[in-house]
Amino acid sequence: MKQSDPPRRLIVGITGATGVIYGIRALQVLRELGIETHLVVSRAGEMTREYETQLSRRDLHALADVVYPINDVGAAIASGSFRTMGMLIAPCSVRSLAEVATGVTTSLLTRAADVVLKERRTLVMMVREAPLHAGHLRNMLTATEMGAIIHPPVPAFYTNPKSIDDIVDQSLGRALDCFGLDMPNMPRWGEGPNAVEIGDIDDDDDQADQDSKR
Repeated sequence: MKQSDPPRRLIVGITGATGVIYGIRALQVLRELGIETHLVVSRAGEMTREYETQLSRRDLHALADVVYPINDVGAAIASGSFRTMGMLIAPCSVRSLAEVATGVTTSLLTRAADVVLKERRTLVMMVREAPLHAGHLRNMLTATEMGAIIHPPVPAFYTNPKSIDDIVDQSLGRALDCFGLDMPNMPRWGEGPNAVEIGDIDDDDDQADQDSKR
């Protein structure tokens, strides 16, 4: 018997790394896409929200369909029998990365990530830290070998971003691609009115070569 498609629901984790805007924007976009969101925020994540935004705790939680306390290890998302599309941790601190990599989970957030991995679902971790020491890199490799996708919010500039919002949306859109979700109005390489074809680049190079020989 063919297993039915998983429900259109996604776990969103927000940790204490800088860049809480990625998690906030993810909740907004997922609601636009009709994806049910299950949110868990670490204590440090709530602190970062206060530092970096004007949103109250209630405002943030209102963006999600379901919100869980960080210590509620009996929550639905702590069980593999609760089917989801996977989990996005945005942003992801190096502490949360380490817990996932070692399997020693101390909160619902990292427990949910561990469950996603053991059920062979998609886990995307927008790790936000720099510079990285060898321990961070080893944990990234270990998590990748376990099936996670390490997806730092690295900005792309071929889109000619005009604002911080443009940069956030492009990075988040690439992360949502990992779940097969299409971010509305996200510019992509080779698409749209400003697309540059490889042949155009070659022709320009050929013309430059000819001009240099004159």
